[in-house]
Amino acid sequence: MYDFTYLWVGIIGFGLLMYVLADGFDLGVGMLFPFAADEQERDVMMNSVAPVWDGNETWLILGGAGLLAAFPLVYTVFLPALYIGVFLLLAGLIFRGIAFEFRFKASPEKRHWWNAAFSIGSFVAAFAQGAVVGSYIQGFKTENMRYVGGAFDWLTPFTVMTGLGLVVGYALLGATWLVLKTEGTLQERVRGWARKLLLTVMVFFVIVSVWTPMLDSYVHSRWFGNVSWLWVIPALTAVLAGLLWNWLKTGREALPFIGTIALFALFYGGLLFSKWPYVVPPKYTFHDAASAPESQLFLLVGVLFVIPFVLMYTAWTYYVFRGKVRAGAGYH
Repeated sequence: MYDFTYLWVGIIGFGLLMYVLADGFDLGVGMLFPFAADEQERDVMMNSVAPVWDGNETWLILGGAGLLAAFPLVYTVFLPALYIGVFLLLAGLIFRGIAFEFRFKASPEKRHWWNAAFSIGSFVAAFAQGAVVGSYIQGFKTENMRYVGGAFDWLTPFTVMTGLGLVVGYALLGATWLVLKTEGTLQERVRGWARKLLLTVMVFFVIVSVWTPMLDSYVHSRWFGNVSWLWVIPALTAVLAGLLWNWLKTGREALPFIGTIALFALFYGGLLFSKWPYVVPPKYTFHDAASAPESQLFLLVGVLFVIPFVLMYTAWTYYVFRGKVRAGAGYH
C-alpha cells in the first residue's frame, strides 16, 4: 500500500493557508471597523467582504475535516489542549457572522451593537487563532499519545504575543484589501493605517524570530545548525516588507494586497520548516499521527474531487464581485 502521508500534508497545508489568507482579510476589516469615520464608511468596509466572507470559511471546514480524517492523533491531542481557545475562535466567528446579516436590518439607533459584534468577534477569532499557533510552537504535554496538560496551558506570555501578532497581521491584510477595494478619502486613510500596521507586524516578526529558538531547542538547532538555507526566508521577508512599504507610499492598489499575501506565505513557510516533521510537537511526527493508508486513500478520492470545484467557485465569486465598492451600492 502506498504512503499518502505527505500528500495529505500538502492538501491540509494548502487548505489552512487558503483559510488564513482568505478569511484573514475579512477578519482584518472587522478589526478596523471602529476606526471608520462614520456609518457610511462602515457600510463600504462591510460591503467589500460581504459577498465572499462565508465562502472564505469553506477552507477552514476543508482543512479541519481533512485533518481529522488523515491525522486523527492531532485531534486527540489538540482538542483537549486547546478546547477553550477553539471555543473562543468559533464564538468569534459566530458573532461576526450574525453581525453580517443583522447589521443592515437593524435600526440606526441599534446598529452600534452589531458594529461591536462584528469588530469584537473578528478580534476574538483572530487572537484565538494566533494563540493556537503559539501553542503549537511551544508544544504539548503528552503521554502515550494523549494530552496530559491543563486546560489553560495554551495561555502563556508567548501565546498572548503570537495572538496579538496575528491580530495585527490580519489587520494589515484587511487594510491592504481595503486599499484595493475602496477609493477617495477612505482609501487614503487606510493607506496610513496599513503603513503603521506593517511596521508593527515586522516588530512582532522580530520578537517571534528571537523568542521561538529560545523557547524550543529543536527550532534553535534547525535555524542555527546546518540548515543554513532557512535564512533565505527572513531575508526575503525583509526585502518584501521594504517593497510593500514603497507600494503603500507610491499609490499602488493591488500590489500591497498581493505583497501582504506573500508576506503571510513566508511566515507560514518559516513556521512549517521550523517544526518539520512534527505535527504534535515535541514528540509526534506526521507519520506518527497519520491514519491507516487505506483510510487516507478512501478520503483522498473525495478531497481531490472537491478541491477543484471549491477553487473554481471561489475564483468565480471574486471575479463577479471585482472592482471598487462605493457608498450607497447596497448590501450584496
